[in-house]
Amino acid sequence: MTYNYLPLDKSLLTFQQVKNYLKYKQLVSITFAAHEDILNCRSYLDKKIKSSDTLYYGINTGFGFLQNVKIENEQLEELQSNLLLSHACGLGEEVPDEIVKLIIMLKIKSLSYGYSGIGIEVVKRLMDMHNNEVLPVIYTQGSLGASGDLAPLSHMSLPLIGMGEVKINGEKISSEKALQKLNWPALQLQSKEGLALINGTQFMSAYGIYNLVKAEKLMQWANIISAISFDAFNCNPDCIYGNLHKVRPHAGQIFVAEELRRILQGSDIVSRKKSQVQDPYSFRCIPQVHGAAKDAFDFVLNTFRVEINSVTDNPIIFPEEDKIVSGGNFHGEPLAFALDFLAIAMSELANISERRTYQLLSGERELPLFLVKNPGLNSGLMIPQYTAAAIVSENKQLCTPSSVDSISSSNNQEDHVSMGANSATKCLRVLENVEKVLAIELLIAAQALEYRRPLRSSQKIEEIFRDFRKKVSFNENDRFLQKDLVNAIEFMRE
Repeated sequence: MTYNYLPLDKSLLTFQQVKNYLKYKQLVSITFAAHEDILNCRSYLDKKIKSSDTLYYGINTGFGFLQNVKIENEQLEELQSNLLLSHACGLGEEVPDEIVKLIIMLKIKSLSYGYSGIGIEVVKRLMDMHNNEVLPVIYTQGSLGASGDLAPLSHMSLPLIGMGEVKINGEKISSEKALQKLNWPALQLQSKEGLALINGTQFMSAYGIYNLVKAEKLMQWANIISAISFDAFNCNPDCIYGNLHKVRPHAGQIFVAEELRRILQGSDIVSRKKSQVQDPYSFRCIPQVHGAAKDAFDFVLNTFRVEINSVTDNPIIFPEEDKIVSGGNFHGEPLAFALDFLAIAMSELANISERRTYQLLSGERELPLFLVKNPGLNSGLMIPQYTAAAIVSENKQLCTPSSVDSISSSNNQEDHVSMGANSATKCLRVLENVEKVLAIELLIAAQALEYRRPLRSSQKIEEIFRDFRKKVSFNENDRFLQKDLVNAIEFMRE
């Protein structure tokens, strides 16, 4: 027995809970209250279908443009299986396992409210798949981010009926073989169940919340690494003076300035008298730029807090009100905007980081050109800046918003879509690039700091410096640098 599980029901799921879920690889379980809500909604739906000839979208009709095609009661189960098979059209790279588990967890969370008409056996099987690491093979391409994440969620759902593929212990096998191996019977979906599974924003939401966890860590690193560069470049601390930021009180700006003061506190270098009145913007405006990214992050986080605590399939069933309502809660526009914004904001952390890297290599402030002895004979750290510049340029291309695009589908029934799934996947790529650029700055800032000896930086920076030197040594002469870059990235991840 384990107590390391995340309970799922109508209670608010917090960002900290999601971080704990990822960090401790928690299992998931619906609560007794959620179990009852799911049973009540399903019972209501069964009675409604038997007692009424009314057409309810996707329950006893076709899908999309085929909304007015009535499906007879004896064909309702076949309709739901056909839905999964026909909509599982994903292509591209496979979704990482950690995000696949997030998708399943968030789908269970949304179904736990008891507004989707799902049967309890389907929810139990989703929990079994999650908790036993039976992970559906899902692909990154195929969702328009509007009618729910139809293609990826269909791939998530296929193993329920013994179709598609899963990974068990990293091995990819057919779902049919997996069910046989586990002695799990394939499920026969009831009315509405297929639609409840694939309508929803869980692909976008899982990527979004995963991106936010990664972005939070990168913002912390950006502040620490920029402080190391600040000291290594012998910068004037006037630009982080507290009252300067109080008269322009953006919350993120104030927060970052406080962070820089905290990280640099006690530094011999920062307290030394400066010959320059002010420094280049990439140093002087760290609070303004990093702070703006922090404010953007907070906006995006609020959007996803709402989304992961929402019901986003269609139609939605309200048993207490005796209503089945068709709407558009699956439309990903809020998420598409937020993910595009997050990508843009985080890319700026890499943009300003690369500029600090460039300055540190410039041969100014009593630092040797390219931070190496005998420049000319040695190229030193010249080319890591090229790599950073190339990655920053790639990010600029990736940050063209996906949310400004829309392509009509389903014979113009679904005539405006969010493209939020594209926003989600490319945002992760941007974040991975930001990590690389910050690691390059860390490598170069540590090298520059050595040339300030015997002066010491702050206790915080010196501790990080000592730990970093266990991974990457001082660059005395030209050597194979790619390994240093990889080690710097690994250091940040650890």
